Amino acid sequence: MKISAVKLYDNGFMLQPFAFGGEEGPQAFDPTVRYRSSLQNFVIDTGDEVILVDTGMPREVPQAVPDAATPIFMGIKGDDYVTALRKLGYEPEQVSRILITHKHADHTGELRNFPNAKIYASVEECEAEELLRYPNLVPVAFCKNGYENFPAAQKITEGVWFVQAKGHTAGNSIVIVEGDGIYYMIHGDVTYTDEALYANKLSVVYEDLAAARETLDRVREFIRSHPTVYLSTHTPLGYENLEKRAICDLDNPPESIPHRDVAAVEATGRYICSVCGYVYDPAEHGNAAFEELPDDWTCPRCRQGKDQFNRA
Repeated sequence: MKISAVKLYDNGFMLQPFAFGGEEGPQAFDPTVRYRSSLQNFVIDTGDEVILVDTGMPREVPQAVPDAATPIFMGIKGDDYVTALRKLGYEPEQVSRILITHKHADHTGELRNFPNAKIYASVEECEAEELLRYPNLVPVAFCKNGYENFPAAQKITEGVWFVQAKGHTAGNSIVIVEGDGIYYMIHGDVTYTDEALYANKLSVVYEDLAAARETLDRVREFIRSHPTVYLSTHTPLGYENLEKRAICDLDNPPESIPHRDVAAVEATGRYICSVCGYVYDPAEHGNAAFEELPDDWTCPRCRQGKDQFNRA
């Protein structure tokens, strides 16, 4: 069993109120505290088949341009998903299954490149706009026998489990891979940064706060009783933990690494939703500048407010 990180964006940041403010509110946290951010997904090579966990942001999404108040900036765009996958030694035709943690575009953006692979997602996520158009979609109704302390799960193949983990979205899931006595937890966005896992904090992005709390509690309970490598999507710790096979110790958090400043980039007038990847282009809206939209305007796709958009 081999797990590799498909690296897509790097040298980004997120603000503490975004990463920690789900329950107490963002005002309870320090907006000057930045954590490192990135975007990577993962590929599982069982020896018999190649399984993807999520497929990155659509390649045509423009480069975001952050400022000091940007809640989350995933970083500077690198390779598109297929190019990054090929650099790991895999061709799209080799992929037999894709496990989708949730519907957001930074997790489903390049599904179009794998028409021969079966796409697994929870029943709830299969109703989302991002997934409806794929004929190779396999809705997963999780078995009630569960997996360890998670009450609902589905075994994908030997050593690979697809686990119900609602909250961030209505049908959010995580993937747990067993190998050599270690449990690798690929969790999508249960937390956006590992610092939030150690601090036991939820981000401000969720569809069901009570379910998100229950999921984080179960994740932490699992980690306490199993040697777990925590593989995140939106922090370089995701691939760094994998490279080091770093076992998570909730009572001894690693020292947080400071974020490096990002080089200035000229803005285009477009804005990107940091949650679902929707691009607001004034040219498609009567040349109405984003800044002129009403304060209560929300993302047409995920209903987040204007404050979750980044300049592009």
